Order: sequence, then structure tokens, then C-alpha cells
Amino acid sequence: MSASSGVVPLPDRRLTVFGLGGTISMTANDSGGVVPVLSAGQLVATVPGLEETGIRIGVEDFRRVPGACLGFDDLAALSEAIDQRFDQGVDGVVITQGTDTIEETAYLLDLVHDRPQPVVVTGAMRNPTLAGADGPANLLAAVRTAASAQTRGLGVVVVFADEIHAASRVRKAHTTSGFTFQSANGGPLGYVVEGRPRVLNRPVDRTVVPMVGAQRRAVEIGLVTTVLGDTGWWLDGAADRFDGLVVAGFGAGHVPDWLADALAEVASHIPVVLSSRTGAGSVLSGTYAYVGSESDLLGRGLISAGFLDPLKARILLRHLLAGGHDRSAIQAAFMQAGGQADQ
Repeated sequence: MSASSGVVPLPDRRLTVFGLGGTISMTANDSGGVVPVLSAGQLVATVPGLEETGIRIGVEDFRRVPGACLGFDDLAALSEAIDQRFDQGVDGVVITQGTDTIEETAYLLDLVHDRPQPVVVTGAMRNPTLAGADGPANLLAAVRTAASAQTRGLGVVVVFADEIHAASRVRKAHTTSGFTFQSANGGPLGYVVEGRPRVLNRPVDRTVVPMVGAQRRAVEIGLVTTVLGDTGWWLDGAADRFDGLVVAGFGAGHVPDWLADALAEVASHIPVVLSSRTGAGSVLSGTYAYVGSESDLLGRGLISAGFLDPLKARILLRHLLAGGHDRSAIQAAFMQAGGQADQ
């Protein structure tokens, strides 16, 4: 690396890159479409400038699937593998995967990551067969971020297009844009500038709920979005079909008045979390008072998601129920994770 680059080598850093597949690893098959083919080692070997960083990188070809095909068992195994690497002394971890589920996988990993070492998730929107493929640049930025002292203590972050996003905030906001990942509530934590991560703002706190292996149990969480003229057919038998339910309500957490009684009945049997379908902002608690408003529903036993969007609320609820947490603990966790607790 030339002195004019301004990038300082980090020869004392050790990282592990876990490859899970996704667009970043895809090449064309006989039909002309792309499928995940490249290994984690092949991805790392093709990144310009990576060798010059001096960072010692180990690779693990963990999965080779599209992002939509990842499941909770994959994430549980990945979390255990990450902990093993930290026990072995690595300074950070990078995960490459399909972007379809990054906003969910990163948040689940963040919930169980109780160590200071950075875990960075990245991927690509343009596969390696296309001009301007973004995978190598994203992977280089992710490696730099995982090796940086600035990102210690931030938990799991998503690095994409030289932006650093908190796992608890980030959303995929566009089907094809290279800037698809956005954090509507608070914006990026920072940026990668001239190869250096620059963290400009840090979350006040972070919710960590470690999962004890013996506590894992299969749970099913429903997620429904209220729509104009909603008949509430999805509430029929919901308490029997689900262990928990997330409702993405209108605006600040509203549903049609004719659904209020049925939601209260379901909430008397299983945890029901009230979120907003808007994608930004918090569920309110006491502004509106009509039947079906946020204050009415919370008074009927629903749990506020606060700033958590519906997808992340589902991840948190499932994680808590799978760990055997009771309603009181679930309420407290959502107060903290949703940014509703007094600091």
C-alpha cells in the first residue's frame, strides 16, 4: 500500500470471515441466472487492497445459500461458531450473506452477542458477473470495520456502501439499489472514509439476551399487517396457532375499532406486540384515545414495540419466547430494545 493512500496497515489484527452465500457469492449457471457458487476463500482472494491491510484473515465456508434460505438453526450454529473464534483470540468477525434477510439475521446475532469484539455483516446488490459489482468494496470496508478499535462495543453492525449501521436499526429499503440499507431511526452510526471507519454516533444502550442452549425451544411467531378495511380474519384461532403475535398497525400503532376486542382476547393468551407498519418512528403510548388507538390497545394488554419495526419485533419476541422468558421479562425487554425506557 503506497504512503499516499492514507490507509494504515493493521498487521496485529486477526479476523474470521464467515461465508453464508448470497448475491456476493453468485455466478451464472447454465440457465443464465445466478446462484451461490463462490466460497468464502474465493471471495476474500478477489478483494483488491485486502492483502495490503496486513490483517490476518481466516475464512470459513459456513453456508452457501441465498439469503432467503437461511433459518434460525443456521443462525444458532453461526452464533456458536463466532463465539468459538472469539475464544480462540480473533479480534473481529465478518459475515457475508444474501441481503434479503440481513436486517433480521444481523439483529438476531446482535441479541446474543455479549462481547466487545465487532461482528460485521455485509453482502452485495450486484453479483460478480455484473459491471460495477459491489461485493469486493463492501467486503473490504467490512474487514476494515471489524478490525477497528472504533467499533468495539457496538455489537453487530451492517456495513454497506461505506456506511456503518446498527443491527437494531437497519432496514433493506430498495430491491436493487446499492444504497439499499437505511437506518430511518437515527441514521448510520458512521462511515468508512479513506479506508478508516469513522463512528459519529453511538447508541445509548443495546439489548443483549444470551440464549442458553438448553433453553431453546421451537416457537412460532405470527406477523400481520393491518390494511384498509381489514376484517381481522387472521385473528381466528391465532392464540392456538402461534406462541406470539406481532401486529404492524397503522401510523403510531392503530387498528380498526372492530379489531380491538379480538386482539385483546388473543393478548390474554399469548404475547401480542404492537408495532407500526410505517417503517420509522415509535409506537405512541398516550396521544390517541379512541377504540383501536395505541393507548386503547396497550391498555388491553398489547406490548409496545417502540422504535422496533415489525420484522425486528418478531425476531426479539421469538428469541425471548424460545429462551423461556415470561411476559414480565418480555415487556421489560421491549421497553429497552424499543427505546422506551428512561435513561
